Amino acid sequence: MAANTFSYWERTAFIDNADVIIIGSGIVGLSAALHLKKQQPRLKVLVLERGFLPTGASTKNAGFACFGTVSEQFACLKHSSADEVSGLVNYKWRGLQRLRENLGDAAIDYQQHGGYELFMNDETERADECIDQLTYLNKLLKEAIGASDIYSVANAKIADFGFQCVSRMIYNPFEGQIHTGKMMRALLNKVYNLGVLVLNGCETLKIENEGNFINLTTSQGNFKTGKVILATNAFASQLFPDLKVIPGRGQVLVTKPIPGLKLKGTYHFDEGYYYFRNIDGRVLFGGGRNLDFKAEETWEFGQTETVKNKLVAYLKEVILPDQDFEIDYWWSGIMGFGVELKPIVKQVEPDIFCAVRCNGMGVAMGSLVGEEVAELAL
Repeated sequence: MAANTFSYWERTAFIDNADVIIIGSGIVGLSAALHLKKQQPRLKVLVLERGFLPTGASTKNAGFACFGTVSEQFACLKHSSADEVSGLVNYKWRGLQRLRENLGDAAIDYQQHGGYELFMNDETERADECIDQLTYLNKLLKEAIGASDIYSVANAKIADFGFQCVSRMIYNPFEGQIHTGKMMRALLNKVYNLGVLVLNGCETLKIENEGNFINLTTSQGNFKTGKVILATNAFASQLFPDLKVIPGRGQVLVTKPIPGLKLKGTYHFDEGYYYFRNIDGRVLFGGGRNLDFKAEETWEFGQTETVKNKLVAYLKEVILPDQDFEIDYWWSGIMGFGVELKPIVKQVEPDIFCAVRCNGMGVAMGSLVGEEVAELAL
């Protein structure tokens, strides 16, 4: 659509009056909008979203309110200092608490049934290494979340859940789960009530700093604004190639309701590359990105037979052995990853800021990442 096809009414009410334009209406973008309006209520904030719904991961993730399994923490400790690992856990923990404060537990359907890490029969050595270090890890992370005895052995519960091929299990009572669709609706309602405008189906194609203003070329025409916040996570490098953000597709399924389902909580295995949970009497199960990292480093949504077959096999052999189930939904989300654990929150150019690369932990990090970039823009 050419820029001059907008009416006077459209231009004055929708197009030309934004002090800040945020690109991306996921958890980071909307959290940034929320913080901007809380700090400066008179600020005119516009959010542009290329999808019909938030495109990426915010409404396509698994809804895990978690901050990391034992094996994930030890994987981080191999290339980061203890202080860095503890600091990141603290950041995720504070991010989760901020999300709950901003929206309320009822609005996001927050449930704290705890989190479990599973180790298969052929992983006993790795499991025992993790278990031997629980005291150290609990001490390291005690101040990070303000609680003791974060991780503990829970082998006795393996049979209760009906798992097969699982030899060890570690429990974390401080992790929970949310309904991410309800979370995004609550966030949208919150920013709408503060006067933020969100325009969907508007893809940003180019951002140009003209000195006195920023010009955005979009699929719906041109927009001018004083400042821009880029909150497109995995898609950030499409606009700024120098941003080191690698896309990672996560494939997810949900079964039809299963009578007498024993699962309650969030579950991870294989260093977090596989994850499942209960939702409305169903099993949500996702992961398998590590089966072929290169194939999953994509901006394309969809499924692959390799991952689908593996997920179904794990359902049959480990999670729901000897149980009949049918798969009701398949989908995928695109996450943003990088070598460094911390998200990228910085000024890219004068008056252009970014908040991207949440490393698959957008639910935990997103609220604080949005606030940080909003503060930079202010």
